Amino acid sequence: MTETQPSVSSVALKYGFIGALVSVVFTAVLLITGVNVSGWVGSLGYLILIAFMVIAMKEYKKQNYGYMSYGQGLGIGTLVSLAFGVLGGVFMFIYTSFVDTEYTSNMMDKQRIELEERGMSDEQIEQAISMGESFSSPMMMIVWSIVGYLFIGFLISLIVAAVMKNKRPEFE
Repeated sequence: MTETQPSVSSVALKYGFIGALVSVVFTAVLLITGVNVSGWVGSLGYLILIAFMVIAMKEYKKQNYGYMSYGQGLGIGTLVSLAFGVLGGVFMFIYTSFVDTEYTSNMMDKQRIELEERGMSDEQIEQAISMGESFSSPMMMIVWSIVGYLFIGFLISLIVAAVMKNKRPEFE
């Protein structure tokens, strides 16, 4: 009897996109209510990422007779992170381009105040702000969202996959 393994990518992308939608709604609520998304409350979004990684890995194991290798888990977690990065980046692009066009300039103003409070010179502040502006264009938000989520998600996946793996015995 030959068993067919479930597809790592189909399970990961299904739960990745569902989780990313949950994360987008969470972020939208924070933005609409005026909560600082770059603060500790915004980092709660990573708990959503971890939860959906775990859900996706559990589902894969369920479809695969209770087994999941470390590599499969790592792939699932990374693909879930990719979905989060893509949807999150697209959401921020739409939000900053059409809903709150002042979002980026408001963030730069807050950054300027924070740098002034640290005692930085005007020249240093201008240099930091201009660098920040080059990285915060709407298109760069998509790129940085994908890169950031892939990097952080990969690191988290290393741990989650190690905990959740259940390797199939060599001889059955």
